[in-house]
Amino acid sequence: MLLTSYLLAGLALLLAWPIPVALSRAHWTARSPFAAMVVWQAIALAGGLSMIGALLFWGLDPLGDTLIGALRGGLRLVLGDPEANSPGTIHIFALSTAALLGFHLVLTLIRAAWRITRQRARHRHILSLLTEESAGNPGTLVLDHETPIAYCLPGFTGSVTVLSRGLVKRLSPDELRAVLAHEKAHLEQRHDLLLLAFASWNDALPWLPTSKLSLAAVQELVEMLADDAALREVTAPVLLRALLTVATGALGEPSGKSPAPLPAAGTGGAPTEELSSHRLRRLLTPKPPLPAAMRATILAAALLLLALPTTMLVAPGLFS
Repeated sequence: MLLTSYLLAGLALLLAWPIPVALSRAHWTARSPFAAMVVWQAIALAGGLSMIGALLFWGLDPLGDTLIGALRGGLRLVLGDPEANSPGTIHIFALSTAALLGFHLVLTLIRAAWRITRQRARHRHILSLLTEESAGNPGTLVLDHETPIAYCLPGFTGSVTVLSRGLVKRLSPDELRAVLAHEKAHLEQRHDLLLLAFASWNDALPWLPTSKLSLAAVQELVEMLADDAALREVTAPVLLRALLTVATGALGEPSGKSPAPLPAAGTGGAPTEELSSHRLRRLLTPKPPLPAAMRATILAAALLLLALPTTMLVAPGLFS
């Protein structure tokens, strides 16, 4: 039990700093956003399991040599068996910290989901007052404003894409198709759920380097995935022109006018999307996707990374 606790603690440290830092600096992620997304998810899940598992196993060590044995020892202690070992103060502290950390992570996720759901409901209500249905594009609302805006508002009871009238006027038919395909990919692939999970992780553990790096990386990766979906319908120059037109909405019109104020849409529904230098470079000088063998290797490594702490928790005797 104690050895497993040390191994989990070491893995947690690796996943808290050097591994996410190295991944955030890697150049291959732009060539395979999906594989990179899977790796980030594996890092976050394995890191959380390792942190909680290390504290849990350390606290349970006086009660038994295995997880099952420790649980039995704890039950005997609760039932008042005088021969049952009693954990010390430091072990009780470790168990309490593990329980509080797990509860904190789950509670933060629930609170974030509830807050964003309410924000989206208010946003949807205001959109019903300020927009009208697009005649030629089902599921698309048009906002009567000249500032170029495009975003999507996900929801389980109906998702919509929002465009401003000014943007529709500026875009050619192909550019408009590119923007709609981009936003449609966000909705169909449920990028909002991915962003919700990583935003909650960052809210729960803002001091952890992994949470900040992973959130920033995932925010960019979901945009790359949406770009790839749009590129299946239009060419890169068309998509780039459309994205640049939308990006000017974040800077405001030359006259200083800004869109009518709307409440924050929450994760996956921000009125503007940052066109990062990585995305620009990816569209201006496209590189071939990673070979299938390399993608398979990366995905296998991610699964192995997630399986390692899981196996330690389920069968700690294998590492003793």
